Amino acid sequence: MNTQPEFQCDASVLAAKWQSALTGLSANVVSVHGYDRPVLIEGGAYPGIWLECGPLEGSIYGMVDPDVAVDNHRIFFRQQHADGYLPCYIWKDRSGKSQIQMVVPIAATAWDVFQQQGDIAFLDEAYRACCAWDAWLLRWRNTRGTGLCEAFCEYDTGHDNSPRFAGLPHEAQGGDARHCPTDPRLPYLAPDLSATVYGGRRALAQMADRLGRADEARTWNAAAEQIRKNLLALCFDPQSECFYDLDPNLQFVRIRGDLLTRVLGEHIPDQTLFDKIWGCHLGNPEGFWTPFPFPSIAINDPSFVRPIPGNSWGGAAQALTALSAPRWMEHYGKHANLTWLMQRWIQALCADSDFRQQMDPVSGVFSPDSGRYSPAMLVLIDFVRRLHGTVHLPDRIEWGCLPLESGRYWHWRNGRATIIHNEGRTHLHLDSSSIAEVIGPCRLVTDQTNGIDLISNNFTGFLHTDAAAFAGSIVPVFASASIG
Repeated sequence: MNTQPEFQCDASVLAAKWQSALTGLSANVVSVHGYDRPVLIEGGAYPGIWLECGPLEGSIYGMVDPDVAVDNHRIFFRQQHADGYLPCYIWKDRSGKSQIQMVVPIAATAWDVFQQQGDIAFLDEAYRACCAWDAWLLRWRNTRGTGLCEAFCEYDTGHDNSPRFAGLPHEAQGGDARHCPTDPRLPYLAPDLSATVYGGRRALAQMADRLGRADEARTWNAAAEQIRKNLLALCFDPQSECFYDLDPNLQFVRIRGDLLTRVLGEHIPDQTLFDKIWGCHLGNPEGFWTPFPFPSIAINDPSFVRPIPGNSWGGAAQALTALSAPRWMEHYGKHANLTWLMQRWIQALCADSDFRQQMDPVSGVFSPDSGRYSPAMLVLIDFVRRLHGTVHLPDRIEWGCLPLESGRYWHWRNGRATIIHNEGRTHLHLDSSSIAEVIGPCRLVTDQTNGIDLISNNFTGFLHTDAAAFAGSIVPVFASASIG
């Protein structure tokens, strides 16, 4: 079933950009090597799908095409090697095995897709494939016996042209991800790869529980907790409040990069530790909280690369990093900061003539490339739905009621939910019923049953600073509606 959302507004530039994103994404759904159904590829200069991001992109595109959400996972499961290895990429003519290319856990995005669609056969397939993948990682990427996941090369983390891997091999030894190059500086104990394994195990525990395998769920949760403890013990420096790679000489690779966001994406730190990291680094305007967050290297780190070249994780703000931001910013309570980030990215995308991979984190100017880059298009449609539309979750609907930066009218419809905003008032409808009128910027959360019982204390003012108080007001249509 096609669930493509509808979005219309009187902000002409945004309306045109929205349609362009949908058109471009549809054109990027194509057939690639070894799979009989089309998938959403990376687009632009990348005529294929990568393990680091293809499943995440598919899960987000599921709001438009649920079949693609499934197929962006199954393509990896169906081409899994007998020993459990998942291809690092699948292009039009071949698949790759020269690195692990791992960022967001495929188990986590597969769990998200199951929650969206409820296909138990898909869940069982994903569980078996991701169990085998975890076993492969433990066997081949734990050569130092720490239980953490090791980086053998630059492409393992997808950090192309990053000073993090300066002078190190691009690929694993002999083009085989099982073998570390013969370089005394390798392997790294990698915080982001280890966090990805942790997040995968947490998702496997949820899968196992849903599949009725309670003992396996407990085992996965225990294994996840062990890698979390090891990661905090070995790769976190409390003096600088930062995570770093640890080389074979037990020395930190002291480059402050966006691997921090990937560790946070799997919720490794507790709230207290997160607050320290945010204050020192990610929320620091001299570090990562730039006019267009987040740079791939902190702007005050000596290794930041300028002028910014193409395909550079040496400083550019990458669309893939922005696309993953909601996974951790909401978890740690940074709703207002996330709102500001989303507005800035939409502003930059609307000012550009195409959809490109990366931009200068200070000026917001995109680096020249061939355009039609799927992650950038997904950033636009995902951020629009979060700010001005609806996010449908298994137990609730989140309604975005932030007025447009330009324009006074918009109309959103997705499945049962409709939003109509006009002249400062936002009207929310579920099925054929009007459930609320909202005045001012806020996010409203309702249940999935009838939308009348509003979940108490779960709406957040869409403001630019955390210190600002909630400024919106809710006017219930039905007398039975309860506001906490």
